[in-house]
Amino acid sequence: MKTIIKTIAFCFLTSLNLQAQTNISYKPEVILVEGGTFSMGSNVESDETPHSVILNSYSLGKYPVTVGQYKQFCNATNTAMPRAPGWGWQDKHPIVNVNYNDALSYCHWLGENYGGEWHLPTEAQWEFAARGGNKSKNYKYSGSDDLDESCWYKDNAEGKTQTVGSKKSNELGFYDMSGNIWEWCLDWYGPYEATSETNPNGPKSGSNRVLRGGSWFNSAPYCRLGYRNFTEASRRDFYVGFRVVLSQ
Repeated sequence: MKTIIKTIAFCFLTSLNLQAQTNISYKPEVILVEGGTFSMGSNVESDETPHSVILNSYSLGKYPVTVGQYKQFCNATNTAMPRAPGWGWQDKHPIVNVNYNDALSYCHWLGENYGGEWHLPTEAQWEFAARGGNKSKNYKYSGSDDLDESCWYKDNAEGKTQTVGSKKSNELGFYDMSGNIWEWCLDWYGPYEATSETNPNGPKSGSNRVLRGGSWFNSAPYCRLGYRNFTEASRRDFYVGFRVVLSQ
């Protein structure tokens, strides 16, 4: 009798354990960014004209979306994974080779499965968070003036993406906002408005979408907080990924 009871108990616990593993949540972890006012841009490049921006509060992904998280989306929606980079897929690395619409589809799926309004960050939301929000210490890169301390870039990344969160975070606890991967932003690319803006969404139209942050593929100047990059929404690259916003 004891043997039978032990066998039943073992099977029950095994079943619970398998169920728990099956139900592992890959929902991105987000951090609240308290709204505030900041000077967006810099005097370094002509398209970075400094201007005052006011933002409401929002929650932003603590890390870029990972390969493991994106795999769950692909499995759930019967979507093919993107072409793997030369170093192969590693679940704790940021997803790459996703275009703008791939990122939007992932955000839509998050809303369907977890509730809430998920989307890509606006360029202003991205830069405010990368600078440390209301706790900013005015670093050159996100979290530090020492690029090696907070960033995976050309000189230290060994020619590939690296595990998210393995460098120093910034003032708000965000990781990899300088380096590792370029990140899609919601906005069309275009000139900044010269006057103060509240919750800007960028130009109403354009031919390219904004990318921010620099990547493992780039040298130090591209990882500077004010640096702006852009490309066609349809483009997929082994150094481009994204992180998500959950609206308040």
